[in-house]
Amino acid sequence: MLYLSQAIGRPVRDQDGEAIGTVADLLVAIGDRYPPVTGIVVKTNGREIFLHWQSVTSLDAGGATLGTSAIDITKFQQRPNEIRLKLDLMDRQIVDIDGRKVVRVNDLRLDEVEGALHLVAVDVGTSGLLRRLGMEGPWRTIARGLHRDIPERYIDWEDVDPVERTIASVKLRVPHKGLAELHPADLATIIDQLSRSDRVGVIAALDDEAAADAIGEMEPETQVDILEDLEPGRAADILEEMDPDEAADLVADLSEESRDEILGLMEKDEADEVQELMTYDEETAGGIMTTEYVCVPATLTAAQTIDRLRELEPTAETIYYVYVTDVEDRLVGVLSLRDLIVAKPNTIISTFMYDEPVAVHTGASQEEVTDVVARYNLLAVPVVDEEGRMEGIVTVDDAIDTLLPQPSKRRMPHLFSRSGSGDR
Repeated sequence: MLYLSQAIGRPVRDQDGEAIGTVADLLVAIGDRYPPVTGIVVKTNGREIFLHWQSVTSLDAGGATLGTSAIDITKFQQRPNEIRLKLDLMDRQIVDIDGRKVVRVNDLRLDEVEGALHLVAVDVGTSGLLRRLGMEGPWRTIARGLHRDIPERYIDWEDVDPVERTIASVKLRVPHKGLAELHPADLATIIDQLSRSDRVGVIAALDDEAAADAIGEMEPETQVDILEDLEPGRAADILEEMDPDEAADLVADLSEESRDEILGLMEKDEADEVQELMTYDEETAGGIMTTEYVCVPATLTAAQTIDRLRELEPTAETIYYVYVTDVEDRLVGVLSLRDLIVAKPNTIISTFMYDEPVAVHTGASQEEVTDVVARYNLLAVPVVDEEGRMEGIVTVDDAIDTLLPQPSKRRMPHLFSRSGSGDR
């Protein structure tokens, strides 16, 4: 077993025992379960040279010994499938999916596998940092005297995948607990801690729905950075998976060039929906409403309404309420799912709906919306235009968001599932 920190800076000697330089780095070929060491980078006379691993007869904490006295002094060039352990991995961040946090690589562990030296694990514990500082031994002595342990933590290389091809950071992949299975808020917290370039790498590993969920939980500045760094077609696909109100808020913050390009790549109906929401003042009901809700005509029976819901497979933000409209799309009533389920199948819904629904106008202030939600203990309040036609709904979580300081808004848990477009 050998740690990278134990080899770096140690002498490199030829077969006659003459020092020709020091170990500057090791190279491994990525792609294998445990990447094999393919070469050594030697610093000599102020420059770096590359030696194939076949030239090395031994490598340990005392340094490297070569099996030849003739070396190639050609300037080092790294091959595409190789990474330099010190340069590309040491002190880099990795995403610990199991621990739901970003950690730093303190050292790298190498071991002999089938007769060759391989990279087998990443050391992210305190012991790795102390080892690099040359203080591991003294600290272990002190710890033993205090009957304490120095924290050790290793991540098997088999559970590590590059986020970016340049290995700017590393994503830890835990079996059966992939990125997409994390709660969106946890994933957003992890991505927020990464560099701008690495965030795109993580988003690229997610499907559109999981990416939309995670982006919806991020800080506005992070959302904008990610969408503008993504390929425009992918950004459009992700926006289509977001709630229209969230998508509209995000698109409004993009640069004009990015906004026009991404909207042009979205499905027309969804792009039109986002653009319509962007016309409302963000401090009004129209500015915080979503256009995803379930709406049915007043002439249906209870059985027909339930059949309609099954047919639509509604993915609206909330279906705790079913809104009822007349032929002019004016809001005339509201049903709770409970009322709908217990009603006799042939009963016309207009006979048992609540026919004086509480609603707010699109121009109502956010404070007015919040007051209505609180006063009537609503899970969502319908938003109508001046003629009483349904335009959208404001859910209780979006209403509460308006009362919070800006940094807290993105961290509020969503009470309703985020999903695709619903029937209106």
